[in-house]
Order: sequence, then structure tokens, then C-alpha cells
Amino acid sequence: MTTLYFVRHGKTQWNLEGRYQGGHGDSPLLPESYQEIKELAHFLAPEPIRHIYSSPLLRAKTTALELDRQLPGQIPITIDDRLREFNLGKMEGMRFTDVATQFPAQLHAFRHAPADYDPTVIAGEGFPELVARMRPAVDEVAQADHGTGCYLFVSHGAALTALLQTLIGTPLAELRSHGGLSNTSLTTLETIDHGEHYRLVKWNDVHYLSKTPEASDTI
Repeated sequence: MTTLYFVRHGKTQWNLEGRYQGGHGDSPLLPESYQEIKELAHFLAPEPIRHIYSSPLLRAKTTALELDRQLPGQIPITIDDRLREFNLGKMEGMRFTDVATQFPAQLHAFRHAPADYDPTVIAGEGFPELVARMRPAVDEVAQADHGTGCYLFVSHGAALTALLQTLIGTPLAELRSHGGLSNTSLTTLETIDHGEHYRLVKWNDVHYLSKTPEASDTI
């Protein structure tokens, strides 16, 4: 059995401010996020993680490097551009409230009706395109594993939600069926057939964090 852990990056300044970051926007992790990453690393420490894969965006890369530093052993880390967040085009850097005013139809579809999402107006990336670039990054690892490996992926809330639901066979219209993902959360999948099928073990686990969840933690 191959075990795949997926981590959403630590909370950032723009997360706190309610801004869309997307695949080209970015902002630094909050100081308290480093403690939360440490708590996640403590929880993961007993797991024999063989490799860490991360989005190149600074918020994810910093989270991955901190995890690597905190986890025992010398775990190799690979930065993979395929794991970056959605390209949100004109919405990147905008506050959620401003997006709701300027692009109400696109925002509603993106958050609540992904099968109806048309990113043309915002010059962004669609769900099928996002999954097409992200899925091979996971499938390649599962296919190459001998069936006993444990791997860690660090990426982004919206992108991971779409990817993970697709991996477990959820239809596009129902990608939000388990809700969103919180900062520094852990979602676990397993496969026993080298990625032909994936099974969801745990969605958006944050029980190891000492903080009280806030509304701005989850997207």
C-alpha cells in the first residue's frame, strides 16, 4: 500500500486579509504558522516519509522546507511546478469582497458550482486544466512506488481540493462535497494498485494543531 499525504501551506498574510493568492500571487507566512508547521511535523514524525514534493510558490515551498527541517532523517525534497495553485488571473491579489462585486458569477461557480466555472472573463485556469497538470505529479509517484512507500505533497487549498476529489473519483460538480482545506491541514489518500484507484483516509485533518480554528483558515 502506498500512502500519500497532502498538506495545504501554512497561513499567510493574504489568507488573513481575505485575498486570493492564486498561482502567481503570494505573501509570506504569518509568524504563528511556523509553530503550526512544527506541530504538524511532530504528528508526522513517526511516519517513514520517503520524499517531499512541493509547489514552487513561496508559501508552499517555505512550508515544505520547514517540514523537512523538523522531520527526522534526511528526506529528499523536489520542487514541482505542476503543484502550484490555480491561475486565478484578474482575481489574484484581490480581496474576496471585491471579487464578489466585480466577478460575482465567476466567484460563485469557483466556490460552489465548479462544473459551471468559466475562467475566461478573469483570464484564469479551469478545473480540467488544473487537474490535467497536477494529477501526473501524483500518479507518477504512485506508479513508481513498490507498494510500501509514504510520500508528502505540499500545495494549495483550491488546487488540492480539486485534485484530491478527482483522484478519489468525485464528479466535477461535487468537488466541494467534503468542504475546503485549512491551512497546515493534512489529507491522506492510499492506493494499493499504483494509482489506478485512490482511497480517501482522512480529509482536512487539523486535530494536531493547538490553535482554535478561524474562518480565514479554510478555503
